[in-house]
Amino acid sequence: MKRLYILILRSYLGPLILTFFIALFILVMQFLWKYIDDLVGKGLQWHVIGELLFYASTTFVPLALPLAILLSSLMTFGNLGERYELVAIKSAGISLRTVMKPLVVLSVFISIFAFFFSNNILPVTNLKFKSILYDVRQQKLALNIREGIFYNGIDGYTMRIGKKEKDGVTIRDVMIYDHTSRMGNTTVTRAEWGKMEQSSDGGTLELTLYNGYNYDEKIDRRNENKKAFQRTYFGEQYRRFDLSDFKMMRTNEELFRNHYQMLNLKQLTQAEDSLKKESELRLSGLHRSTELSYFFNDQLDSTFMKELPADTLIPHDRLFAINGLDRNELGEAYDMAINAAKNTRSNIEFNKSDIEARTLLVRKHQVEWHRKFTLSIACLVLFFIGAPLGAIIRKGGLGLPLIISIIFFVIYHVISMTGEKSVKAGTMEPLIGMWLSSIVLLPLGIILTIKATTDSQLMDIDSWKRLFSRKDKKTK
Repeated sequence: MKRLYILILRSYLGPLILTFFIALFILVMQFLWKYIDDLVGKGLQWHVIGELLFYASTTFVPLALPLAILLSSLMTFGNLGERYELVAIKSAGISLRTVMKPLVVLSVFISIFAFFFSNNILPVTNLKFKSILYDVRQQKLALNIREGIFYNGIDGYTMRIGKKEKDGVTIRDVMIYDHTSRMGNTTVTRAEWGKMEQSSDGGTLELTLYNGYNYDEKIDRRNENKKAFQRTYFGEQYRRFDLSDFKMMRTNEELFRNHYQMLNLKQLTQAEDSLKKESELRLSGLHRSTELSYFFNDQLDSTFMKELPADTLIPHDRLFAINGLDRNELGEAYDMAINAAKNTRSNIEFNKSDIEARTLLVRKHQVEWHRKFTLSIACLVLFFIGAPLGAIIRKGGLGLPLIISIIFFVIYHVISMTGEKSVKAGTMEPLIGMWLSSIVLLPLGIILTIKATTDSQLMDIDSWKRLFSRKDKKTK
């Protein structure tokens, strides 16, 4: 029996590792395709790109792992069925449940690891990934001065180089506009040729210009009609430009630490409680401010209205006259009431938007809290779909199992995303929305497991083929 278990585990681990890294590679390529515009042309160092891809790949594990388990279980039992190894095992008196036992134990350990990964490792990698991605997206494009094109990447300057020599240092027909004075194109430098080099640390751009002129147009700010033009010749001029803005600056990770994707279960619970208390305080404060805005309502004497029929219409002049208000005081009362209503409405709208934003943030924390568990359960559910289905269809390789795996994984992913969006929209409870995919697919996994272990003819593809062939013969 131990040899059988080792054979099953070897047959399962190979496809599991292979499909996991294939799925991870596809997701990373999708990430690169999405953010290619933020990465190209910024002169990023290789270790920064490698670090970004590494942390990005860890964030895709919750998608790659369930798909790998589904596909590898389908391939394993499909190969065993296609090579009639399952038939030989069953003829030896060993049931399919016994064959599945080592893989069930392995799937449980994988689920435990998935929970540990989601709760302890994923928040840290999310923090690293988001902070590096933010820094990369904020990074300026690398210094790239091309021939005949005006370049304004250096703050305060615009320059054009007519031609670059093959040595990469000598330049011809240089023109530099100095905008540091914020006065427009009033200061210009032109030179016949020069040398352009970067410092060893890349922090400065050093230009040595030869045979040129400095043009300076001075404008009197008191009288714009008075202008003075100055031209100065130079045989050699040295210019230095600061390139510190082109260096990638790392943002403090503490700025992203309170985001819900960077928290574990304990931190999510504490953050959710804090947000709920803040929303309750804001709501109670709104109630108190609204009541204080209409404190004078209790002072109105409306006892006379009880003596009148319910359908009696009372002119507003008479209503205020009964309370001792003349026409001038009536106008002031109108103005006060309108201003009070406007202020109250503005206060309610402001607090409403704030409370809705806090409520949405609470739902996102609840979604992230349940997500820590759904990954583990998804691994088990998809295994109990893939393993019996592979034993039923008896097809191995990457053909039919891959198609079936993609279909079930798309169904699982669509249901998960629908439930998650419903929870964030407030139309579904977090306990139902986040577990909706498992609730839908778990009965299917149980039915497939029962049918496969009991050798039911209902799920046997060959029996269905024979049935339809008999019907075709009768029809003919």
